[in-house]
Amino acid sequence: MRISDLIAQYIMDMLEEDDSSDHSATIKRNELAETLGCVPSQINYVITSRFTPEQGYIVESRRGGGGYIKITRISMDKHTAVMHLMDSIGSRIDAKSASDIVKEMLRRNMIDLPTAKVISSAVSERPYQALPTDKRDELRAAIFKSMLLTL
Repeated sequence: MRISDLIAQYIMDMLEEDDSSDHSATIKRNELAETLGCVPSQINYVITSRFTPEQGYIVESRRGGGGYIKITRISMDKHTAVMHLMDSIGSRIDAKSASDIVKEMLRRNMIDLPTAKVISSAVSERPYQALPTDKRDELRAAIFKSMLLTL
């Protein structure tokens, strides 16, 4: 298992173990890095790439000696979540970001596995290969939004 996967899993476990109503995890970057045997910048990388608003998280941080990073899982009804996702997609989205959103929707039980497979296929890079590179992400966003609206 890669160190980034280990860090992400550790944070996910912290979120799962949280008994509070806001489903959050508060970490001290340096302490977590020491615990996991990595450098603090690897913690930053995982947080900025895997705990984004598009993936259903809010990240707050306070710098300094007593600083911390608080990661909160966003809870919302299906309609609000879909509207939030459509806003986050904007007018363009790349295949990796679209795939991440589909995985998060599946993880949160917003869609079932067959639906996730269909959407993943529609937003993957393969269907857009014949298009000019600068048009692919625009068309992918339009199709993805259209699919979300039909949920």
